Amino acid sequence: MAHVPQIKIPATYIRGGTSKGVFFNLTDLPEVAQVPGAARDAILLRVIGSPDPYGKQTDGMGGATSSTSKTVILSKTSQPDHDVDYLFGQVAIDKAFVDWSGNCGNLTAAVGAFAISKGLVDADRVPENGICVVRIWQANINKTIVAHVPITNGEVQETGDFELDGVTFPAAEVQVDFMSPVDATDAMFPTGNLVDDLEVPGIGTFKATMINAGIPTVFLNAEDIGYTGTELQEAINGDPAALERFETIRAHGAVRMGLISDVSEAAARQHTPKVAFVNKAADYVSSSGKEIGCADIDLNVRALSMGKLHHAMMGTAAVAIGTAATIPGTLVNLAAGGGEREAVTFGHPSGTLKVGAEASENGGDWTVNKVSMSRSARVLMEGWVRIPGDSF
Repeated sequence: MAHVPQIKIPATYIRGGTSKGVFFNLTDLPEVAQVPGAARDAILLRVIGSPDPYGKQTDGMGGATSSTSKTVILSKTSQPDHDVDYLFGQVAIDKAFVDWSGNCGNLTAAVGAFAISKGLVDADRVPENGICVVRIWQANINKTIVAHVPITNGEVQETGDFELDGVTFPAAEVQVDFMSPVDATDAMFPTGNLVDDLEVPGIGTFKATMINAGIPTVFLNAEDIGYTGTELQEAINGDPAALERFETIRAHGAVRMGLISDVSEAAARQHTPKVAFVNKAADYVSSSGKEIGCADIDLNVRALSMGKLHHAMMGTAAVAIGTAATIPGTLVNLAAGGGEREAVTFGHPSGTLKVGAEASENGGDWTVNKVSMSRSARVLMEGWVRIPGDSF
């Protein structure tokens, strides 16, 4: 009986922050996939195991969550004063599309290490011992990110004692700096307001802070939508009606932010914007059973990614949280107690995260120079992925 042989593609499976993804060196992809297009998307879909009507991605590398249905393509940089170009593809689970509209902040923590190990960073920039500063060009959003990767005996150090809520085991700390996450020519607040009344037909009108920093995000007050801000995943993800409401809110927020022209377009743009809800600090028990006290945090934040409540916090959404928290008058800032601040520690379903931001105001216009946070990364498997030769 005739059959189609499988092809092998060099790949590395890496945890970065609280996400996992399949990493590729651009030049290792089949030639037809070394440029954007249908063939590249088809290959990545088959690698991850999508679309899967069962929602499990059993026949691929995906983990059936937005945090584990991810792909990364790296290449020698095309930009001056950078080391590597980083392209991120968020793969839908039950639909046949790859969303290229935004970045993954969590996987950013793994980009520097992969780039060093694959020779994409010039050898003279890698110390024998110490910190290698990897200058990353984020090609989805045309931004600079700087990763501080620890090096021991000339090799990337992955093990260590840094603990990250949402990740079971400790690892080496990687500081990630998101440089000027908002273009000077772009509006950090696309509507021109720190807080808007967002009208969602059939659901209600809500106070919202809509910000473009790290990733476009719509922030709501938890109490306005019937929540406390201390919810864990099952409280939201087990409620189909709630998920539908959040998606409707997200779609109308996307229109108000100018990301789409009609709510019907939101289904093809699942990765952005994110929708999140905030509330003042309150005690809760995290998903791991860890007790989080209100004295440990400045506020609580919960965020949805690809239609589900995230198990921890997306790195790019953390950039948005850190930025909004430093700007007096946003919903995030008010939930944290208001006033001026340079850093914020927030609670999420898996625990807490601290984010620092440098923001400044000039004539009523806000700019952010840098947002910093610490993550970790570890190679889980490396070798080849295999897909049927007729997949693309």
